[in-house]
Amino acid sequence: MSANIEKMYYAYSANDDIKAKGEYGGVVTTIMKHLLESGAVDAVVGVEEGHDLYDAVPCLVTEPEDILKTAGSIHCGTLNLAKFVYKYLDGCRDMKVAVSCKPCDAMTIRELIKRGKIIGDNIIMIGVNCGGTLPPVPTMNMIKEVYELDPKDVVKEEISKGKLIMETADGEEKGFGIEDLEEDGMGRRENCQRCNLKIPSNADLALGNWGVIGELAGKATFVEVFTDKGSEILADVIDAGLIEVAEPIEKGIKIRENINNFMLKASNAKKEVDFADTTGDIIDVFHKYDEEFSKCMKCYGCREACPLCFCEDCCLEAEGPEWVPGGYTPAAPFFHLTRMVHMVDACTNCGQCSDVCPCEIPVSKVWSTVNNKVREVYGYIPGFDTDDRIPFTEHISKAKKL
Repeated sequence: MSANIEKMYYAYSANDDIKAKGEYGGVVTTIMKHLLESGAVDAVVGVEEGHDLYDAVPCLVTEPEDILKTAGSIHCGTLNLAKFVYKYLDGCRDMKVAVSCKPCDAMTIRELIKRGKIIGDNIIMIGVNCGGTLPPVPTMNMIKEVYELDPKDVVKEEISKGKLIMETADGEEKGFGIEDLEEDGMGRRENCQRCNLKIPSNADLALGNWGVIGELAGKATFVEVFTDKGSEILADVIDAGLIEVAEPIEKGIKIRENINNFMLKASNAKKEVDFADTTGDIIDVFHKYDEEFSKCMKCYGCREACPLCFCEDCCLEAEGPEWVPGGYTPAAPFFHLTRMVHMVDACTNCGQCSDVCPCEIPVSKVWSTVNNKVREVYGYIPGFDTDDRIPFTEHISKAKKL
């Protein structure tokens, strides 16, 4: 069946327990469970609920019966799982792993594969559509102050028809315009608002509820195949009778496309605002943020959080030169300029750096601004290109081929 597998499906799990626990038919969970049971992977990397719905914790599942703890979506899950795979699983060098990926997870994994930090043949990316994630504490405050709800009563968040909707356990729904919320500094994380990718077309499969209409609306997932690996996996799950599938409705396909385009249009509008007055070279960009960088305490939080900062011996910890009288840590902005040289061509706008900065420096915004400069010159979009081309290193790649 894999040779004739269709590219798009409506799908839902044939397992009642998974269907009840998972969102929109539980297809992601069903696929992950099958991959473990069949021995196709040694482990699954996902996200589970920690202290509450606003606390997302990465988890490693090796037993099929434990997969249910990863079911459902946690929209305050601001983690980038690529870091978990690279740092704690040694880049899948000795094991095969399936990862549930937001678009930024998939982009970062692709970059780490190119740089030899993750073994591409040993990883399967099950992508999930993402309109953006929410910062946990600000979101709880927003729910209390704007929605006038108890955050503990909220069981689900969703962006639909331009509104950020909160649903409570008793079925009550409240929604406010996402653009209005974000103009007031609430809503999605800043980096998510300007994200270039909503449907993870760089994963093996992409799944989400966008475009599921008719009798399966709210009960099924829209599945799209993007790689041969994804095609084989989906065919195996269908052949095993683990998911039920139907051909997507043409109108639903168009609705999915319209939702994606609407989100991307909003992202482009956000980028126009964020990147206004950033003409000039890279040094000009850093000069624009002089005041912000002056707050930097060199805590190394951005470096530790960044999934693309992977040098084992960091030059920022070298014993010299003496950038600051009496110390060895480079003064701001040299600290950030040094980091920029190492990873600016790879930045995927995942926002981990801004999330952890105790001084609230918009680090992710700065990197995205500088990354645009690299894109203008090299035409390279991190996490999208599927070949081995990397800016600044093309001569090395050519030499290797020779």
